[in-house]
Amino acid sequence: MNDWMTELIGFSAAILTTMCWVPQAVKTIRDRETRAISLPATLLFAAGLVLWLAYGIALMKWPLIAANAVTLSLILVIIGLKLRYG
Repeated sequence: MNDWMTELIGFSAAILTTMCWVPQAVKTIRDRETRAISLPATLLFAAGLVLWLAYGIALMKWPLIAANAVTLSLILVIIGLKLRYG
């Protein structure tokens, strides 16, 4: 597979997996309702994102870096709201 094709697949996957968190973050911000969100699961997911981000940085792979940085930002907002509103 060509390098550009591999990068295209990576960026496409990054966009899709990152965008899936946007509706959850928007709903959480708008409603201030976090009872249904599991804090331990979300914290574990955030830890995994930090590791994926570090991995992407180590490899200098922009799809990994961009997707995990944006997704981590969204998850941190959700965690912050969960801690604030329970």
